[in-house]
Amino acid sequence: MRTSVLLAVCVLALAAPPLSAQITNVGKPKFDILRGPATARLGNVAQIEVPAGYVFLDGKTLRALLKAGGNPVSGDELGSLEPTNAEWSVMFRFHDIGYVKDDDKDKLDADKLLQDYREGTEAANKMRAQAGNPPIHVVGWEQPPKYNPITHNLEWAIRGECEGRPILNYDTRLLGRKGVMQIKLIVSPDEFAATLPAFTNLLATHKFQTGESYAEYRPGDKLAKYGLAALITGGAAVGAAKLGLFAWLVPFLKKAWYLVVAAVVAVANVVKRIFRRITGRDEEIRLED
Repeated sequence: MRTSVLLAVCVLALAAPPLSAQITNVGKPKFDILRGPATARLGNVAQIEVPAGYVFLDGKTLRALLKAGGNPVSGDELGSLEPTNAEWSVMFRFHDIGYVKDDDKDKLDADKLLQDYREGTEAANKMRAQAGNPPIHVVGWEQPPKYNPITHNLEWAIRGECEGRPILNYDTRLLGRKGVMQIKLIVSPDEFAATLPAFTNLLATHKFQTGESYAEYRPGDKLAKYGLAALITGGAAVGAAKLGLFAWLVPFLKKAWYLVVAAVVAVANVVKRIFRRITGRDEEIRLED
């Protein structure tokens, strides 16, 4: 079983129709797809270079795709990007929460943050147990949180496990003048090390539009109500609550639980499969086996 499917199995029971059926129901809609080399706009706040051999779906197309598959959207999706010859992808979202002060950049306590993840994840396991699903456990940092005060990039990677199978969450936050660009790398744990250099090179081409960068802050701009540590623990969305390993699902928590699961698989699997169909890499749409 591929990691993308494992994530959904371990989070909650799938009460929605099988995604293979959802994808079939989508039929063959026309999607706007940008093929590299090209420059992709991330809403009105940023842009990123799409290298040769990569494809990009903008936010509008991505949201339409997710909706067509019966999956919820948060409204802040700006696009999805992936290579045509490898099994990983990147999703971009922007949170207009205001200017995040980095005053706590030298006070990020990796041990405490890891404990927050563990406590949040174990608490969430009670809900998973009630739903008849196996628990998720935090193993440890794959990469402890680190912040670059020059580029204002915050990144970390954490490993977990579910029924003895590995789970990897790799997160990046790019701080801007009016909010934070959330970047989710979706990759199998055993392919993470090999993928990271290509992902890093890709991320280096991200650029905020004029007037949107962190350095262009002006007195009177909206300030975020939390700092870097809260961005890591997921507190940005729920007042610094400890949400555990899947804090990135916060925008979907107000939806029905089955939609949360659908969203997980949609990001990690459906988009990938649609990309394959659009690019001619795979004529058959099915769940990873």
